[in-house]
Amino acid sequence: MSKPVVAIVGRPNVGKSTLFNVLAGEMISIVKDTPGVTRDRIYADVSWLDKEFTLIDTGGIEPESSDVILSQMREQAQIAIDTADVIVFITDVRQGLVDADSKVADMLRRSQKPIVLVVNKVDNFEKFMPDVYEFYNLGIGDPVPVSAASRLGIGDMLDEVTRHFPEHAAEEEEDDRPRVAIVGKPNVGKSSIINKLLGEQRVIVSDVAGTTRDAIDTDIIHNGKEYVFIDTAGLRRKNKIKEELERYSIIRTVTAVERADVVLMVIDASEGITEQDAKIAGIAHERGKGIIIVVNKWDAIEKNDKTMKEYENEIRRVLAFMPYAEIMYVSAKTGQRLPKLYDMIDMVIENQTMRVATGVLNEIMTEAVAMQQPPSDKGKRLKLYYITQVSVKPPTFVIFVNDKELMHFSYTRYLENKIREAFGFRGTSLKFFIRERKEKDR
Repeated sequence: MSKPVVAIVGRPNVGKSTLFNVLAGEMISIVKDTPGVTRDRIYADVSWLDKEFTLIDTGGIEPESSDVILSQMREQAQIAIDTADVIVFITDVRQGLVDADSKVADMLRRSQKPIVLVVNKVDNFEKFMPDVYEFYNLGIGDPVPVSAASRLGIGDMLDEVTRHFPEHAAEEEEDDRPRVAIVGKPNVGKSSIINKLLGEQRVIVSDVAGTTRDAIDTDIIHNGKEYVFIDTAGLRRKNKIKEELERYSIIRTVTAVERADVVLMVIDASEGITEQDAKIAGIAHERGKGIIIVVNKWDAIEKNDKTMKEYENEIRRVLAFMPYAEIMYVSAKTGQRLPKLYDMIDMVIENQTMRVATGVLNEIMTEAVAMQQPPSDKGKRLKLYYITQVSVKPPTFVIFVNDKELMHFSYTRYLENKIREAFGFRGTSLKFFIRERKEKDR
């Protein structure tokens, strides 16, 4: 089941970044050390009580003039409307209600999406509450007073946000159709691939990058089996600067990847693998999805007997953090190899949901330890007691040890490689958690 998406919209200097960082916690300042994963402050996974959601920052606004601010706020609001389950609209009690707030509120109200109106910088509730009441004039519900800087009122705000989450978890769980997100930079041929698989011009295709406006679900039946393809959007506006193009494509990628079992990461063969491709792939990797690298427009490049191998080596180099990803070379234009995508998708989903018996896992671990001694530090050696698989999508394992500080990343990777040697798990990441267990507890 996918996590709900919450988008933040607001004018400059109302405290959007402060609130985003408070909700995201420390992780947003570094966003993990996964190579290729963006460090831009665009999205974060947040949990509140028993609810989890993805928080997205719809973009900064440069305060050049009131006209520019309003147009950029409208763009922000449209991104939020397109992608979010709940919209958090931030205002500033000290600046008061301004014209831009009213105009964006009109747009948000028409969207029919749930909106949580947040009035920030309320450091003293007694002093500022009369000013908070002014924001009732926006006509989008009760204003929630907070101070992001002082962390006041955040719990009440999150209660209000999570109250709007869709209550259709049970329905989604019953839908066992494979869900496949097609991601990649604008204009690499994502929509063309879906059209070819579908056999009709269902999704608008144009040479203008960003023609696809919203994430579109397309049901396709192949050999009697139904698949749901999620085509991620490009940009709504064509004249965006490079940084904003990157920001918005990442936001929409996050929301699509959340809903998918398998991610098709589409690369333009004539352009080659880029840093932006690595950032997008990193989103799927972080979320433990099945991943297939689809090299499109393979018919458009000159080839010799070494081309494919050289191409694969370059992909593996740039995406070194996900060596398990499968690679396919296709052409949406000619249909070359596209039917084989279904077999690859089925195989990756099978691996994503594979369970390995605990006894077998412990045999593999015992053999691995015998072949390569665990690390030690200051005379104390790592002991591995037990391994078990606790979940699927992605396959997740817990290893019990005497001291988790001794469990180096490299030794975890060594054990992962041994498990992969035995079971493959092609196309899917594996997750490992290390737990300490005292010898007497065994």
